[in-house]
Parts: sequence; structure tokens; C-alpha cells
Amino acid sequence: MTATTARGAAPPGEPEPSAGQSGPSGRSGLRSPRSGFGLIGPRHGRHSVSADQLAALALPIGDDGVVIGVGAEGRPAVLGINRPTPYDVVLIGGLWTAQVLALRTAATGARVAVETGRPQAWVQMVHAMGGGQNGLAVYEVGRVPPQGASAGTPVLVVRDCGMRPPRGRVSSGPWQSVLTLLPYLSPVAPRLVRQARLVGVQRISPDEAMELGRALALPGRDVEALPTLADGFTLWCADRDRHYVMTRPTDAEIGLLGNPRRMD
Repeated sequence: MTATTARGAAPPGEPEPSAGQSGPSGRSGLRSPRSGFGLIGPRHGRHSVSADQLAALALPIGDDGVVIGVGAEGRPAVLGINRPTPYDVVLIGGLWTAQVLALRTAATGARVAVETGRPQAWVQMVHAMGGGQNGLAVYEVGRVPPQGASAGTPVLVVRDCGMRPPRGRVSSGPWQSVLTLLPYLSPVAPRLVRQARLVGVQRISPDEAMELGRALALPGRDVEALPTLADGFTLWCADRDRHYVMTRPTDAEIGLLGNPRRMD
């Protein structure tokens, strides 16, 4: 490399130091790096748009989480399962939807621990995912060990413990969310719904819809819609936000779990 290639080029509009002239560094013919910012790079013209053109700009940025289906407008509905704060979810619905959520959560790199009184309903998923070595493990009710959740290894605990699930040994915490599945509106449902950050409701009876509507402060149109929901549809409620979501299975999910269904 010659001495001339080692010199920094002067920005456009500024004279380059001559051979006998001291540059900003105090040494002859050399430019010093800007403090903390490195060498001055090439200069480019600025890009600008008019105010009328701003509305045409769009950025493909969405929420981070598990795609649980599509919303009313056909856009992906995303559920943020992996969180740095405790997150409790209650799903009043079918096993099929809970299993799809477990599969998709495991696909994001999280570990899934299933607490269930019907392990035979989950064994096919365990075998499909490598015998419990690749993110999904099944435990008896009350036998879920501490999971050691962290930002690098988030955990979802699925509680499939029937109509009256006992209080779990493992609760939600930082990077550990808990999804409780209730097949119907049970006597313990009001307590679980009050504690939950998110509640999903699938097709239920008119009487159950009335009771749940009071607990969640649902408008009348939602109370009337709940007994008529088709298989695969879920009303997700968080605070004052309510969204109807249709879960569309992939070919692999259909091969493993079958088509969407409310009843198990």
C-alpha cells in the first residue's frame, strides 16, 4: 500500500491538505477519525417524500409471538406467549385448539410442559416431536417439576386437568406462561378467569354464555354469538379487547391432530 492510499479523502467541498500542511490530526496529510464514530463515510443525497406520499408507506412489522389463526380481516392473529412477566391464559374450549397452541409454541423454540390427567391424548404429539426430547414433555397432575424458565429457554405450561383443575405446583412467572384448558364453564372458572390476562372462549351453551358474559363484561352480540361459533373459532378477550380468531391448521397439524373440532 502506498502512502497516498493511507490518507483519508477529503469530503466534497473541502480542500485536501497538501504535503506540507498539517491536517486535523496534527500530522502532515492525515485525517483523524471522528471521536467514537470512525472515519467519515461517503456522502449521499437525501431522500425525501412529500406529505401526500406518506400514506402510501407501509412497514411489514407485526407482533412477536405464536400465530394462532386469522382475524376478522384475514390478517394473522398473534399471541405473545413468551413474556418476561407472569402470563396466565384460560381457554374454555377443546383439546384440539390447546394442542395446536402447544405445537406452535414449541416451534418458536420454547419448551412446553403438559400437566394432564389423560396422557394418552398427548402421547402422539410427544412421539411426533422426538419422544419428549425436543420441547414437549407430559406429566401427571401435580407432578410438574420446576422448569427453570429464562429468556433463552421460555416455557409454556399447559394444564389439561379437567373441569376442576387443582392448584398447580408450577405457576406463571418470568418467561413462564400457563395455559389452563377448561372443557366447559366449571365452578372454578370465575376464579381462573379473574386471574387470567387472556381468556379464549369457544362454542358454549347459551346459559354458559350468559354467565361468562357477566364475568367478562361482554356485549350482548358476543353473548349471542358464543353458542353459534363454528369449530376452530375462538373469541379471545384481554381487558377491553375482543377478537374472533379462526385457527387454520397446516397439513402437518391435520395429519397429527385431525381437523378442527370443539368436542374431544
